[in-house]
Amino acid sequence: MSFPEDYADRVYAGVLGKIIGVYVGRPVEQWSHERIMETVGEVWYYVHEQLGKGLVVPDDDISGTFTFLRALEDYGYPAQIEPEQIGRTWLNYLVERRTVLWWGGLGTSTEHTAYLRLKHGIMPPRSGAAETNSRVVAEQIGAQIFIDGWGLICPGEPERAADLARRAGCVSHDGEAIYGAQVVAALVAQAFVEDDMDALLDAAVTQIPADSTIRQVIADVREWADLDGDWRKTLARVRQHYGYERFGGGCHIVPNHALIILALTCSPDDFQRALMIGTTSGYDTDCNVGNIGCIMGVKLGLDGIDAGPDWRGPVADRMYLPCADGGRVVTDAVREADAVLRTAHALRSRDYEPPKGGARYHFERPGSVQGFRPEDSAACRGTATVENVAGHSRDGARSLALRYHAVAPGRAARVATATFLSPDRLKTHGGYGLMASPTLHPGQTLRGRLSAGRDCAGQAECSVYVRASGAGNEPRLFRGPSWRPTPGAEWEFEWRVDVPSGMPILEVGVEVASPGRADGVLYLDRLDWDGTPDVTLGPAEEESTAWQRAWVDATDRSAFRSGRYPYRVTQNEGRGMLIQGTPRWSGYRVETRLRAHMADAVGVAAGVQGLRRYYALLLRRGGRVELVRALDGETVLASAELGWQFDSEYELSLEVKDGALCGMVDGETLLETHDEALPCGAVGLVCQEGTVEFGAVTVAPA
Repeated sequence: MSFPEDYADRVYAGVLGKIIGVYVGRPVEQWSHERIMETVGEVWYYVHEQLGKGLVVPDDDISGTFTFLRALEDYGYPAQIEPEQIGRTWLNYLVERRTVLWWGGLGTSTEHTAYLRLKHGIMPPRSGAAETNSRVVAEQIGAQIFIDGWGLICPGEPERAADLARRAGCVSHDGEAIYGAQVVAALVAQAFVEDDMDALLDAAVTQIPADSTIRQVIADVREWADLDGDWRKTLARVRQHYGYERFGGGCHIVPNHALIILALTCSPDDFQRALMIGTTSGYDTDCNVGNIGCIMGVKLGLDGIDAGPDWRGPVADRMYLPCADGGRVVTDAVREADAVLRTAHALRSRDYEPPKGGARYHFERPGSVQGFRPEDSAACRGTATVENVAGHSRDGARSLALRYHAVAPGRAARVATATFLSPDRLKTHGGYGLMASPTLHPGQTLRGRLSAGRDCAGQAECSVYVRASGAGNEPRLFRGPSWRPTPGAEWEFEWRVDVPSGMPILEVGVEVASPGRADGVLYLDRLDWDGTPDVTLGPAEEESTAWQRAWVDATDRSAFRSGRYPYRVTQNEGRGMLIQGTPRWSGYRVETRLRAHMADAVGVAAGVQGLRRYYALLLRRGGRVELVRALDGETVLASAELGWQFDSEYELSLEVKDGALCGMVDGETLLETHDEALPCGAVGLVCQEGTVEFGAVTVAPA
């Protein structure tokens, strides 16, 4: 099959629609229709500020959707992904009780229940089966809320989307929950090639059994909507016949699926109105409106989203995907759309050529800003705006216009995008466990291209900069190379970022300063970074706690402090890890000192791609040292007798480069082998059933 001509932009619109829908619905999640009407009225736009809540927040609907889809990448893009492989993806990326899911307990949270089944070796479909967990638990909403991505990779193929939805859904759900997920995935897939809502629904319902409750719900809502001509009257019928009180559990699939069909049927061609109906109707609003937003985003495209109010400006493409892969947590709609496009092409054995050579920030999707926003400090307010524009790109079609106005002494213009958690996010652990690693580290090389507009005036100087978390976790600015723009000139810059250890990099940006008034526009064509970090991960010289939040904490208990051993880790059962870095790290050596008080195994990890995909140099109880590969089970690649003892200090070093692995203890090479299964990834500290103290961790080119 061939992809639709506008496939890339429509995928981006689907991702945008998903996150916009979640952000609209989340402030009133699980509210009744009456409470919504009494408090904010019909929800035609974001209401987070009215309710004192944040807008861009971590949410299970977003995190699960784009995290679980990675099963295809991790298993080599198989034509027929197995449910067990998707289940193992859950185990690899979920940090128990901390990320993605609502951890409501066995028998209360369907997803938590399924996770516990997986953890104890009960693989799909048994992990989500009604026979295992009861029908009420198995038919809650979760399979539907995580399913949009499987439709995005199947443009015009609703049958394939429904099949993938069944495979993904059975990890945690069964029965009507899977049928609802199949309908949503089929709607997303078919929306790429069909713009008539009735035809879309007709195609989707054929993917599920004729005698299913979900199919009856769809038929009833469509009939009622046609008869009533008023969504409020149809909502009353839905609540009477399919309300929460008719189904068990806290968030059943049937009532919520009915509201999705209500919104789509009563507003088939209006993105804003569909979101309004879905949100104002109540029940699980972030889940339902996330699904509605994705379907309508694909169906109507970017023009359909932009036909109403400014949905995109406040969001600025920003999203979080908290999981064990901390370097992919801080992301944006363009990057996740690129991941979907890469997957869709790979499934069909096609090469995907990402825009501008795969640059992290390429701005090729119309209207995209990829998190870039003007600084709003007192010294910068009103001096800059950003806008995606056509042209001014050497290798593509679009760029990001950075317009600066009335820049003068003491009045700089700055625009930046996040590379880690913002200072306010560092102060809270709220929401769905917002863990992350910085995406940019000292020692890496920042590269990009800027050009100057022909109306640049004044004596402006342009600098590339990063902000890192300094004393008291207050942001501190570090400038890189600078350039004096002249009309029509271009600047290719390259900067090996140098920031003191213990100061996570929060953002990267462009600054314009001037000794006199300056006005003009710069065009950012692309921005990216690469290379191996050269950094010590530990306490900062300045008093700060931000370095502690740079680790994904998948342990039972961890303590961070100053001194010789800044990390103390306790794991009661199984294996726990602290993880920092990104999937792009390669060709490096990671070193630390450790002192185990009691443990079955302790050590250092490299090539970390989650909790169950990594290399590790381990000191085992009994005196052995092992070099292992964790990848759907554990393989010992090399081992030796060492005779190490509890309460003694050891220096561990693990080097990985081009498939060569080298493990050293106290400066002596003990283990060497070759393995190419995990060519890149983050670093980690490992503790298995015990307590261990670790020193600062150094990462440097091999």
